[in-house]
Amino acid sequence: QVQLAESGGGLVQAGGSLRLSCAASGRTFSSYAMAWFRQVPGKEREFVAAISWSGGSAYYADSVKGRFTISRDNAKKMVYLQMNSLTPEDTAVYYCAADPKWGRVEVYEYDYWGQGTQVTVSS
Repeated sequence: QVQLAESGGGLVQAGGSLRLSCAASGRTFSSYAMAWFRQVPGKEREFVAAISWSGGSAYYADSVKGRFTISRDNAKKMVYLQMNSLTPEDTAVYYCAADPKWGRVEVYEYDYWGQGTQVTVSS
């Protein structure tokens, strides 16, 4: 099993940047593909980005491609989401998720979740 805890959210102006962090516990962190999702109140949680076990592969939702970068440090058991050129449409609670299988983009496919961190982008 793995436990996840996000941090790094906050209030930022449009055009600004934030880096989210996700700290994982457990001895088998490198066995999990990791992902970020986000959710706006009243809407479904949506996929943002995912990274493979070693960090060698990543893919993104079209809405964030070219602006967000996902990375991981297996030695530190950390996953990051660097968010640049933020817009008010990026305002959401961001969640870190883990699953042993790679290539998943649906909420129901992920077994482990953090509690979320709020990102608010002002115009």
